[in-house]
Amino acid sequence: VGRHCLRAHLSPQLYVRNAIPMGTTAKEEMERFWNKNTSSNRPVSPHITIYSWSLPMAMSICHRGTGVALSGGVYLFGLSALLLPGNFESYLEFVKSLSLGPSLIHTAKFALVFPLMYHTWNGIRHLMWDLGKGLKITQLYQSGVVVLVLTVLSSLGLAAM
Repeated sequence: VGRHCLRAHLSPQLYVRNAIPMGTTAKEEMERFWNKNTSSNRPVSPHITIYSWSLPMAMSICHRGTGVALSGGVYLFGLSALLLPGNFESYLEFVKSLSLGPSLIHTAKFALVFPLMYHTWNGIRHLMWDLGKGLKITQLYQSGVVVLVLTVLSSLGLAAM
């Protein structure tokens, strides 16, 4: 590299001879890009309305959402245990004293356990993917339906306890 630079410095003809002319300028490239996009009716930027919703996409979004909700719930429960007066049993007795109907209690328990069960079953699905299993498109949809069925069944079972 040093000798090449030295030669270029000593002999400008060698430098000019090795120079490659640019085919197009940046402005010409941008014009070509926009003309191509305009003629093919492509959107300016991809956004959620371009892609049709699919089960794997929706389940991926929900997996992340349930992860955030579960971690937020753990933080809230921990902070409330530290900051609120009384203990857990006193709050449990307060809920019992409200005399809520069994259907409302069952629905509330189902709503609390559903994100945990979904995140658990879908996490197992992700672990299977890490092993290289179930990565074909048909298998993605099949495992997604299995996760949803297992989530509902296990949530109903835990809520019934």
